[in-house]
Amino acid sequence: MTMLMLGSQTMTVKPGWQGRFFEDFEIGDVYKHPLGRTVTQSDNIWFTLLTQNTAHPHFDANYAAHTGFGKPLVNSCFTIALVTGQSVTDISQNVFANLGWDEVRLPSPVYEGDTIYSETEALEKRDSGSRPEVGILTVRTKGYTQNGDVVITFKRTVMVYRRGQGPGGRHRPEPKA
Repeated sequence: MTMLMLGSQTMTVKPGWQGRFFEDFEIGDVYKHPLGRTVTQSDNIWFTLLTQNTAHPHFDANYAAHTGFGKPLVNSCFTIALVTGQSVTDISQNVFANLGWDEVRLPSPVYEGDTIYSETEALEKRDSGSRPEVGILTVRTKGYTQNGDVVITFKRTVMVYRRGQGPGGRHRPEPKA
């Protein structure tokens, strides 16, 4: 917290959410991530084409209408990217490195217009054998639609900075007067 003087007034500057550090995680804790995201047709088509995925069900509505799904499917790589992104504020805001995803499952499809929500459970944590400034955290994340249908689950392992380690606020410049 910082005190600033503006003329005759004192203003308190409070830091925003800084994310969790390795010490903050407890095994079994569940974090319900705050933001939902409605997936649009543009999201699906752009992501599919940007990644050079040529599977018709993601960008050809006529083709998709002739499949068992009857309409375009959202690219599953978009789904894992979205749900991982939703978890960052709670899980990996202070990440050193992402070590991997395991046990990725897609039990239900995502369609254009679905809103995706997610939550993450802390499964394991341990010290890093090579980097004392971080710890290793394994979590299980679940993404689900506005109807509660689970559309993705996965485990993710990340190296998270310990409190007082890493770049912290040192990377952020202050505005010039």
